[in-house]
Amino acid sequence: MVKENCYRCTKPVYPTDKVGPLKDSTFFHHGCFKCYICGTRLALKTYFNNRNNIEDKEIYCSNHVPNANPHDLPVLTNRNKSSTDIIKSNVRGYKNHPADAGIADLKIAHAIKATQVAKPYPKIIHGGANYVVDYDTQTRLELIHREMEDKLYEEFNDERQREMREFEKETKEEWEKALDEFAKKYHKGQIKENKSKDELIRCLTLKREKKLETLNMKRRERERMKTAELVDKQAMEMLELFRQARNNDNSYEQNNESQYNYQYPLTPPPPTPPLCSKKHIYTETTIFEEIDKIAISVAQSDVCTFTDLIRYLTINAQNDMDKARAIYRWITVKNLNVMIFDNNIETDTPMGLLRGIKYGTESYHVLFKRLCAYAGLHCVVIRGYSKSAGYQPGYKFDDSRFRNTWNAVYLDGSWRFVQCNWGARHLVNAKDSSNNNNNNNPPSPKDSTLRYEYDDHYFMTDPEEFIYEFFPLDEEWQLLRKPITLQQFENLPFVRSLFFKYGLKFVDPNIPAIINSDDSGAATISLNIKHSDSKFLIFHYNLRFFDSDCSEINGYNMKRFVMQSSLNDTIIFRVHCPSTRPMLLDVFANQVLPEHYLTGQPIKFKSVCKFKIQCKNLSVIMVPLPECASGEWGPPKAYRLFELVPLTHEDPIITCGQHLEIKFKMLQPLAEFVCSLHKNNVDDRRLQKCCKTFIYGDEVSIRIEFPDEGQYGLDIYTRNSKKPNINGKQLLTHCCKYLINSRA
Repeated sequence: MVKENCYRCTKPVYPTDKVGPLKDSTFFHHGCFKCYICGTRLALKTYFNNRNNIEDKEIYCSNHVPNANPHDLPVLTNRNKSSTDIIKSNVRGYKNHPADAGIADLKIAHAIKATQVAKPYPKIIHGGANYVVDYDTQTRLELIHREMEDKLYEEFNDERQREMREFEKETKEEWEKALDEFAKKYHKGQIKENKSKDELIRCLTLKREKKLETLNMKRRERERMKTAELVDKQAMEMLELFRQARNNDNSYEQNNESQYNYQYPLTPPPPTPPLCSKKHIYTETTIFEEIDKIAISVAQSDVCTFTDLIRYLTINAQNDMDKARAIYRWITVKNLNVMIFDNNIETDTPMGLLRGIKYGTESYHVLFKRLCAYAGLHCVVIRGYSKSAGYQPGYKFDDSRFRNTWNAVYLDGSWRFVQCNWGARHLVNAKDSSNNNNNNNPPSPKDSTLRYEYDDHYFMTDPEEFIYEFFPLDEEWQLLRKPITLQQFENLPFVRSLFFKYGLKFVDPNIPAIINSDDSGAATISLNIKHSDSKFLIFHYNLRFFDSDCSEINGYNMKRFVMQSSLNDTIIFRVHCPSTRPMLLDVFANQVLPEHYLTGQPIKFKSVCKFKIQCKNLSVIMVPLPECASGEWGPPKAYRLFELVPLTHEDPIITCGQHLEIKFKMLQPLAEFVCSLHKNNVDDRRLQKCCKTFIYGDEVSIRIEFPDEGQYGLDIYTRNSKKPNINGKQLLTHCCKYLINSRA
């Protein structure tokens, strides 16, 4: 392969990142195609040459191109021509086109040179394209690896055909034997033909399907293990290329990593806890904006080799973390789970690149390790248990149901966890979702309606958070300073990634996954939230029996046996078990601005944590809370949404006599207040006249006269006087509710 050299950094330019030839026959790397003065990234439509000096082949942005002299000819615009056309147009007499009159034809080069405008800024230092391993060398090794894979997949195919022949033979013999015995019994009059024969065929069919499923499962597991072993071997060989290249070219490491005073290790270091937490490296994903854009763009295009793929992905990578990020985003965008493969795919095609996904022999974590090797990054596949789909708090890991695998990659001096499978999430806009449902084909990755969403929590996850969901078989790969046991892992609360995204913490750091109530059925779960996020976090909950999906008891929804309230930065869930049957409490949350909440549009909640609630002895009979609007009790919600300050009652529970007055102070103008009183086994219409509201300036007074003693629920609704009508209606929003015990 003939290589051109980059004019900027003088290193070879490969087809994967070549810009040029330009009109002066120069070539650049994509990473070097920047303004000579300020370093701004340029494109073929935005670069300029120095018209004052034909010997200057550098490129400039519009702000820093040297100014033309008064007697210079105007710059000809060739932006709509290809690079080849530009070169041809500058050849005198090419296809009868007159040659351009350039500076060289004016015979005044000495005058131009004497009056040349000085460059106002010092030249920036360009590191060039940061490729450690030679393109040809890496490509040759990839071809060798592909031949090894071809051989392995041929073995898989032969083994599958052999197993299927044996399976069909055994099944045929089993059916013939069973039908022969049936015929003998039938002739002896021991059975009736129609019903018994149909039952026999049904049983044989079910047995065949179950046996085939087991056979396929065992075969896939063997193939996955062999594929993983091959990828491990190939990754070591690819990393050996990088080791040799780094030994032979220390200048790369010095140029690329001198600012960090860090050199990437030649061999994988032993597992140790990270030097710092993820939040000390970055807190906003905007730092990866350019890296992510490239990954999304590459995922929509077709690449035939891993060598080309990794060079496209890491073209702007400045460090190890950028490289790993590009790979992570490409995998999460690619949506491998829904890709459609032809039955016959060529190995040297874009789909052939991912044939392991088609055959089920290669998964996210194996592919991630493979790509990390092509980028020169040390990566391992970790095996263990995870609290994945179907898991519930308190389950024991005594079988292979919840076996899982994930990665750790060595970045900037520390091992970091990555879980590409859990990080991949794809959402289709609601309008197009219905259309897609009518089509059996999954959404195309190139569909403009597809929003490439992902979960950043599973990229470089801190070990202290990762251990809540993943437990490695090898203790060292917990990456914790104090490793825990499998039993301790089982006892940890069942939390999801949003729990950490929202900055939640348990008030009791030792709270278990299974909570035992007291003899009255009472149990409490308390969460701490960051003060900065507390205003925008809205919580919800659901309570049901642990061993079924039933969420009702004696005709009551079990949510009415949970009381949610808040105090400062603490969210409190008080559960009062109505039965000794184990229950499951699921806590949901979402970050919603008050403006959106006030529109009345539905809010989607996602689970943040779950608990198993056990009540071994119940000494009292629990009654449900009055049927009020869902959500938290108490006035904090009123302040968050409407800036209503409680003047008389700050607690969610009120004890009073027959009469009660509740006062609020308004910090913003509110136009209307409506109250609704509820009591178990009493029609709400009988209680409508018990509540009256009064507004005195910036104070609101709610006066209640209770007809009987007992427990009541009070809902309060209001609206902002400055908010416009929605569809011609005055929308009232729930702002507060109280639990009132009246001793009339």
